[in-house]
Amino acid sequence: MDTSALRKLTTACLAALALSACGGDDDNDPAPAPPAEAGFQLQLLHFADMDGATGALQNVEPFSAVLEALRAEYPDNTLVLSSGDNFIPGPRYFAAADPAMDGVPGVAVAGNGRADIAMLNAMGLQGAAVGNHDLDGGTAEFAGILAAEGNYPGARFPYLSANLDFTTDANLAGLVQSDGQSLAAMPNGLSGYGTVEVGGETLGVIGASTPSLGNITSTGDITINPSSGGNQALADVLQPKIDELRDQGVDKIIMLAHMQTLSVEKELATLLEGVDIIVAGGSNTLLADDNDRLRDGDSAADDYPLTFTSAADEPVLVVNTDGDYKYLGRLVVRFDDDGVLLTDSLDDTVNGAYVTDETMAENLEGTPNSDVTTIVTALEDVLAARDGNILGRTAVYLDGRRNQVRTQETNLGNLTADANLWLARQYDPSVQVSIKNGGGIRDDIGYFVIPPGSTSEDDLEFFPPAANESAGKAEGDISQFDLEGSLRFNNTLTVGDVTAAELHQLLEHAVAKVEGVAGQFPQVAGLRFSFDPTRQGLRSTANGDDVDQAGERVRSLALVDDNGAVLDTLVQNGAVVGDANRVIRLVTLGFLATEGGSGLGGDGYPFDFPLENRIDLDAETIPGGGSNLATFADPGSEQDALAEYLLDQFGESTPFNQAETDADQDLRIQNLSRRTDTVLP
Repeated sequence: MDTSALRKLTTACLAALALSACGGDDDNDPAPAPPAEAGFQLQLLHFADMDGATGALQNVEPFSAVLEALRAEYPDNTLVLSSGDNFIPGPRYFAAADPAMDGVPGVAVAGNGRADIAMLNAMGLQGAAVGNHDLDGGTAEFAGILAAEGNYPGARFPYLSANLDFTTDANLAGLVQSDGQSLAAMPNGLSGYGTVEVGGETLGVIGASTPSLGNITSTGDITINPSSGGNQALADVLQPKIDELRDQGVDKIIMLAHMQTLSVEKELATLLEGVDIIVAGGSNTLLADDNDRLRDGDSAADDYPLTFTSAADEPVLVVNTDGDYKYLGRLVVRFDDDGVLLTDSLDDTVNGAYVTDETMAENLEGTPNSDVTTIVTALEDVLAARDGNILGRTAVYLDGRRNQVRTQETNLGNLTADANLWLARQYDPSVQVSIKNGGGIRDDIGYFVIPPGSTSEDDLEFFPPAANESAGKAEGDISQFDLEGSLRFNNTLTVGDVTAAELHQLLEHAVAKVEGVAGQFPQVAGLRFSFDPTRQGLRSTANGDDVDQAGERVRSLALVDDNGAVLDTLVQNGAVVGDANRVIRLVTLGFLATEGGSGLGGDGYPFDFPLENRIDLDAETIPGGGSNLATFADPGSEQDALAEYLLDQFGESTPFNQAETDADQDLRIQNLSRRTDTVLP
């Protein structure tokens, strides 16, 4: 055992001798409250990004037990905060709207996302930043999740973001609260910042959201600041709000920053004055001590906490944990009488990432929150029923892993792009091409394992969806639950016209940030193209927004038929050939084809607005009635398209069988840095 782990074990067991509570684990066991010292001591319990994998629901009960056990160690000096992405459209989000959730304590009135809020209410969350996924359902749905309705209490905590103006959005304006109030006085509210009393001291809590919010979620008419200028411009927007808190006499300030990438929070720590702790969010970055026990396969990206020096030459701490209720971050820190952090008081036998499993809960002698257990049980019952709604079959694993769908063609990307094209042609047979963003695929369909004795990713073994006998689901069956997990945004489909030159530029944008694993990376049908990531991509501003369509990565592009035969060559050697204005009928996601405040579509797609001859399939009826075998999803939506396509094409006797291929074998999207040839003119 290393020295730090031994210290953590010794500290925990000494505490146990006094409290008769030693659980025998050497990681993050209870530590005794330190003797009285000068200044003020705070225990901050924090988390973020509870929005991802469908399996996250199984982590919530032990998470609640660990949280309650740690809070009990400092009952008067604990603050519980989230840095955003408290939910995401997906199976458990939609399950909360099932009529079976009516009357479940904390939910009471069924509605999308309400079970997630009910669990956070039960665990005593005191404030949260606005994350991008919190807005994925649009501002009207966000308002319906935050606000009370009948016996549904709404969020008993406020959402905070000092660089968002919610008053410009009609759905949210009525929830806006004045800055600077007590967090406890702003349930169901939206604000920039507030205060909270902890152990007789007043602390400030301020929120901040990534300025790229408008390109990655559904922000409605929210005004996002700054519109450009990078991290310094963001700091310039936030600093006056921080100063307002300090003018109130608040000298201990925590920022909940949902920036999507930890590098931004790190830089903000050095640019701002008056902020003591930044709780990062959106990047799912696991910070941990060397002596923290992590889940199998996990590794820490950096230490916990990270220490920086502010623009006022004072210490600032940055903390973060991985999402999906897998870890609870714990920071116990002391401030001097002037509100300055005493970094010498940091103790890695106490601070760090606490794995939220049953073992940790037992070692801490924590008990799952009974209200959380009730909500989880109700959700699991709903989800089990949906896993029994079988829509098709696959003989292979369908790859929806984040690092795959955002960097290369995958078999699941092909399948859902094909489904969108198939459904669009029922509305309009002239549709030729399907493009969607890989970032809209949020989970795989199937599972993978590392064989016993191996720790190498190269040894992963992949399998189609597992059987669920209790739901009547056989191995390889694809269920409603699977579709709701993978296509959890359930975007509507939009058809429109683009020229050959415009299609070229759309794909140029789509591959411009492949190195950054950006959500804009495409999954396609009806076309084949090659690109060279070593060439110049789109020029970008400091905050990552594309400013023009200059780029030379797409080297070749052709339209193909359903068998892959070339119908029309559009691009050779990086240039459009033939008539650049010839029209191509395209189906894409309504999210990508809807103009945002920046003049671009979702994920920054540079459509020429207004889209010519636009048809929004959710507002249209298929001529002749069309296929309508799947009824759980809205007509003209992605889930509906894939469900109908599976039912039509891939039943028990004809399962989908196109196995995932490595990038050097992909045909629709050919990465020239990974292969030496192309299957294109």
